[in-house]
Amino acid sequence: MSALNRHRALLDFTVAALARRRIKNLSLVVVFAAVVFLLASAMFFAASLRREAGATLASAPDLIVQQLTLGRQAMIGTGAVPQIAAIRGVSRVEGRLWGYHYDRVNGANYTVMVPGEAALTPPPGQVILGEAVPRVRGFKWQGTPLFLSRREGDLVRFDIARTLAADSALVSADLILMTEADFRSFFNVPEGQFTDLAVHVRNPRELSTVVEKASALLPEARFVTRDDIARTYQKLFDWREGVMVALAFVSILAFAIFAAEKATGLSAEEAREIGILKAIGWDTSDVIAMKLWEGGLVSGGAFLLGCTLAYAHVFWAGAPLFAPVLKGWAVIYPDFRLTPAIDALQLGTLFLLTTLPYAAATVVPVWRTAAADPDAVMR
Repeated sequence: MSALNRHRALLDFTVAALARRRIKNLSLVVVFAAVVFLLASAMFFAASLRREAGATLASAPDLIVQQLTLGRQAMIGTGAVPQIAAIRGVSRVEGRLWGYHYDRVNGANYTVMVPGEAALTPPPGQVILGEAVPRVRGFKWQGTPLFLSRREGDLVRFDIARTLAADSALVSADLILMTEADFRSFFNVPEGQFTDLAVHVRNPRELSTVVEKASALLPEARFVTRDDIARTYQKLFDWREGVMVALAFVSILAFAIFAAEKATGLSAEEAREIGILKAIGWDTSDVIAMKLWEGGLVSGGAFLLGCTLAYAHVFWAGAPLFAPVLKGWAVIYPDFRLTPAIDALQLGTLFLLTTLPYAAATVVPVWRTAAADPDAVMR
């Protein structure tokens, strides 16, 4: 018999053997798939957030200049703009105005900003909101005014011009855009002062040279590059993904105990079945191959089921189990649909950590039983 026909016959026998113990095997697949589901969901969600963050940062300025006073960020004057703009390689320098506002109504923190694009600048006295702000405020009808309180007994009214699209909710969920005059009046920011400076460089390879020259001109300033922000996001998502994996550690531990118990021996029914197979002429290699097929079918099926459920949970249902932890907003959570970003390396790692150990755990007890005398095994 050729090797292909031999393994096809072994596979047919294995499927029939699994069907005879369908309740036990289905329970095993469900437990196994639940462990894979938890780990795969955290991996899929974190990988998609990394991709969204990378796409968002692609349009960020090459360099951000922040003034430091006593080790903390302070307002920076307009006098720094021509100094940095005069550096060779700098194409544009823009002063930015942004800050945070604590909402006493629901305990949320909004990011208030003056947009740099004319298309995103609302008329005076009006604001453009991220998609989550009307949701957490409970606005039920179009045209509801937005009241913001800076202190006890103070209310400032803004009319809502429009709401930003949900596809940008990852970075704009808590955003409030207003004109420069309204921003300076609301936060009492004097003319000639900015929160920081956004610097655009013609050639990204010259960024380090630009930072070196700007540091000499502004020794008290801090320079944050786009790569620095990207690394911070990556570390943040890695940490939150690790939190989710740690929460799933109990399930992983239970599965490890189960796999270890599987490796210690076979049930009486399974040992008797192996003894009968040996008595009717099966080789030890045939028995081991059959059990490897059995472990591979169970673990592989559970792996595919768990990954499929994780994909549906993250990309179709919006990951309701993990979103509050991985998205990171304390009160305002962005409502957006993630783009699938399946990481083959992570899938391979998950496969190696879950599927192969279980399949391999069946080899030792099966070998011990198959190598023994068939009559002794059946007795």
